[in-house]
Amino acid sequence: MTDEADEPKTHGEDGPRLVTPRLVTGARLKFRPAIPDDAGFILSLRLDGEKNKHLSATSPDVERQRQWLAALPSDQIYFIIEADGRPVGTVRLYDQRGSSFCWGSWILSNDAPKSSAVESTLMVYATGLALGFTAAHFEVRKENVKVWQYHERCGAERVGETEEDYRYVISEDAIQALFARYESRLNGPVTVDW
Repeated sequence: MTDEADEPKTHGEDGPRLVTPRLVTGARLKFRPAIPDDAGFILSLRLDGEKNKHLSATSPDVERQRQWLAALPSDQIYFIIEADGRPVGTVRLYDQRGSSFCWGSWILSNDAPKSSAVESTLMVYATGLALGFTAAHFEVRKENVKVWQYHERCGAERVGETEEDYRYVISEDAIQALFARYESRLNGPVTVDW
């Protein structure tokens, strides 16, 4: 469920590619590309004791985070999630495997609107579909029960596990079913602007 404006060549004979859109717009949220000046905000989320329980360790060095953002590989998309023009979260698309992309680094601030989890999930999948992907894959820490239960309710299928994580995939059919289920939350299509 996307509306693509001025779509670039994001997929073709070789399949989909991770290409960063200029802006992704949902009903209440917007995704914009993260820039080095977002380092402080990103660290404020990643270093929050409640939010980082299930994240990999991050250096508290803002300059290091700025440098990481400045050198972000072209095959990754890192978004700042905004509501009413203010940053309320992050999400990243990366690790292309054929027609599947991985998503993670998904953190929402305490002042994100109540519906941000569902809306940002739908926006991630809409972006993936706009890029030509037909599936997504990701891992969730086993201890992060609320999040892996959420993904299973959204139609993700558990396909494996490591000592720490459950591995998931979600198909295009499951993504389309998710759009149909939450269509009223979007109030129209997600717009992907290039």
